[in-house]
Amino acid sequence: MSAINIEIKARCFHPEKVEAFLLNARARFVGTDHQKDTYFTVPSGRLKLRQGSIENNLIFYQRPDGEGPKTSEFFLSPVQSGPSLEALLMAALPVKVIVEKWRKIFFIEHTKFHIDEVPSLGAFVEIEVSNLHHPHLTRESMEADCAYYMQALGIEAEHLIANSYSDMLLEQSK
Repeated sequence: MSAINIEIKARCFHPEKVEAFLLNARARFVGTDHQKDTYFTVPSGRLKLRQGSIENNLIFYQRPDGEGPKTSEFFLSPVQSGPSLEALLMAALPVKVIVEKWRKIFFIEHTKFHIDEVPSLGAFVEIEVSNLHHPHLTRESMEADCAYYMQALGIEAEHLIANSYSDMLLEQSK
């Protein structure tokens, strides 16, 4: 089953301030996840295997690069044995890039927040409003929630990142 996210990624110059806001807003802290995202070369969209201490999923998504909040259509399948699935996928598909990061995960209702530290790239904050577990949410209400939290966190347009971490690492390696 597919779902959509309305999401932003922004440079985060003060992760401790973002975390303080979330805790003051009574966000539910899920934990800190050390994640390894292996991206595979596919004809369209993006396919990644996420292996972490909290989140383990095979994810396929299509999302345009661009400034501002983006809509992403995605399919997510929980993974029980990441290493064996990784070996299978690596035998079948070329690896595009591997992204490792430390991610603090928070929720306020149906909005998910990530405070990420990506080696060689820096600190980032992500806001994701998804209808995966809330199918009643409209695109408009999801966009409004994303805009509200952008303003509450003081995220300015010049802080927004158009690309994924995978694109940023590939660009950096050129």
